[in-house]
Amino acid sequence: MDFLSSLNPEQRAAVTLPERSALILAGAGSGKTRVLTTRIAWLIRTGQTSPQNILAVTFTNKAAKEMLLRLSVMLPIPVRGLWIGTFHGLCNRILRTHHREAMLPQTFQILDGVDQLATIKRLMKTLNIDDEKYPPREIQVFINSNKEKGLRAHEIEAFDPYSRRKMEIFAAYDEQCQREGVVDFSELLLRSHELLARNQQLRDHYQARFRHILVDEFQDTNRLQYQWLKLLSGQHNALFAVGDDDQSIYAFRGAHVGNMQELTRDFHVQDVIKLEQNYRSHGNILDAANALIQNNASRLGKNLWTSENKGEPIRVFEATTDAEEARFIVDTATQLHSEGIWLSEIAVLYRSNTQSRVIEHALVSAGLAYRVYGGLRFFERQEIKHALAYLRLIQNPADDHALLRIINFPARGIGARTIEQLQEKARAQNISLWQVATQSGGKVSSFVSLVEMMRDSTRELALPEIIEHVLLHSGLIAHFQNQTGTQLREAQERMENLNELVNAATLFVHESEDDSLTSFLTHAALESGQSQADESTDALQLMTVHASKGLEFHSVFVSGLEEGLFPHHNSRMTHAGVDEERRLMYVAITRAQRKLYLTFAQSRMLHGQVNYGLRSSFLHELPDELLHWITPRMPMRSNFSHGFTPIPPENLAVKRKERTIGAQDSPWQLGQAVSHAKFGEGIVVGMEGRGSDSRIQVNFRTTGTKWLALEYANLTSAS
Repeated sequence: MDFLSSLNPEQRAAVTLPERSALILAGAGSGKTRVLTTRIAWLIRTGQTSPQNILAVTFTNKAAKEMLLRLSVMLPIPVRGLWIGTFHGLCNRILRTHHREAMLPQTFQILDGVDQLATIKRLMKTLNIDDEKYPPREIQVFINSNKEKGLRAHEIEAFDPYSRRKMEIFAAYDEQCQREGVVDFSELLLRSHELLARNQQLRDHYQARFRHILVDEFQDTNRLQYQWLKLLSGQHNALFAVGDDDQSIYAFRGAHVGNMQELTRDFHVQDVIKLEQNYRSHGNILDAANALIQNNASRLGKNLWTSENKGEPIRVFEATTDAEEARFIVDTATQLHSEGIWLSEIAVLYRSNTQSRVIEHALVSAGLAYRVYGGLRFFERQEIKHALAYLRLIQNPADDHALLRIINFPARGIGARTIEQLQEKARAQNISLWQVATQSGGKVSSFVSLVEMMRDSTRELALPEIIEHVLLHSGLIAHFQNQTGTQLREAQERMENLNELVNAATLFVHESEDDSLTSFLTHAALESGQSQADESTDALQLMTVHASKGLEFHSVFVSGLEEGLFPHHNSRMTHAGVDEERRLMYVAITRAQRKLYLTFAQSRMLHGQVNYGLRSSFLHELPDELLHWITPRMPMRSNFSHGFTPIPPENLAVKRKERTIGAQDSPWQLGQAVSHAKFGEGIVVGMEGRGSDSRIQVNFRTTGTKWLALEYANLTSAS
């Protein structure tokens, strides 16, 4: 058939497999969508099955539409009866068809995330549950995460009163949704699974109908999704799974990479076909990706290759600071654009959203159009807006918008009705909300006192210290620190962003002649006020590595390649965490078609302090012959244990910028006990540099050894 002629041998072998279950290991850029759609077309064109006997599962509506479009080109007649869609979409279809068996009204409504949260808040108010002790958003995450594990409230193990209370709220929420005839997204899959599991007649019906079940991005399935597929497949249907265990990067969402190996056992898979020919990248990029991922254990294993040439070496840039790293990225992107590469074909990837701030600042300064893909720009993020609102209210109490944003965030028991009454009084008296609030009592009065306290206590502080003080005393930091469970990851990212706001203020002080709070707030407003480039504008693409999966670009920058950042320090705390970080790096590398830049910084601003890091261990897993170091390659510094023996100052050598040892310039001595506001007490174990470039190495009792810039360290004697 004509549509088979364009396939390579492995793709053709996958498409023309006999009617039995198979696993297709489809590497990055290997044409997996082509294989899936061609498999469906081949089954229909050869008369082996009809469209009514095929179920195709994708993870996005976009992918489903793309498959249908390709099928319309391959097949001479319209496809009727074929079921193709996302897990949620297909489960909705089953529940609509069998609403009585599922104990749902025919017209049941689906709650999106916003509606679900509103429903939970309404329920908690009815039950008189303290929303400070049990934040509604935390309850929402608790409910959804357990449903995605296939658990109802009564099936959850709870060992303390707090967890048992959350179970009770979960059960009450389910009862309320049942009464009102509504379901949330997690319920669609769980109820569909329960329906098929308990109703053998219905299960037999669908197993008889769907002789061929094809699944895209199989490595991203969670345990419940796999169990749902097993119920539909039964013992005799062919489950054709396409995925790449090397690109499994969503464990935090519940994805279970082990499903791929379980599939081979549960379905007695004889056919595991590897699609290793890559149609995206030059050879050096693929060789780097292969060398990196080989360090992971428990892989099914494959090796990407291309018929194209090796291409250019991978460029590595070691910056002195994160600001220098950002300038290099912007300058290089500008040069690439001048050579004829569209800005939209250039991507800057980072491990954490926090990193975008310094890059965005450099882009704004250079006047280069950019777009944050799948996310918000730094000053548009919710937690940053909250922090800025506190600062604005301290600066200008008449700022009604700022007051409304934070009067009950973090939650302090000031309800919607109280706020409405404040607004009514303000309108009636033609005064600001703040003036009305100062005349009020109760919890509003406590809020006023809090703001006045922060205003009074920050009058003499420097700008970064003002922000640190407000973040602490407003309760923002404590609010995110108190998040637990599945909310923890998001909360940690929000705290990182708040700390990055302190860094932004520190940089602003160094760059601006006017370092006042008013000037900084103006700067923040101007940066956030510059509208993000729209879809029709040629703009540089900024995104996290997670958001980049499935995309490809002519040129890619992977930034922040430092230990603790990428791989992220949290990966050391979870089972196989570093393996997932390595898969994430593999995804980042394989986004590049022609040019790949790997960048990192010797020092990075963290918590308003200059911190010195180590380059990522992932860089050392890449073959030297594939790399071209734009900057001279510096010797690798090693981590130090709590009991390490310091290197004598006379033996230290800092080649960058020809820095020399300057222990004689330092007010501190080796072995001296010192104290730091954040890191506690420690012992001076090393020093280097002169003047403003001086830095000191301290072995802190509780947080280990750190390099600090003397100019910003604010150390005091502990003796």
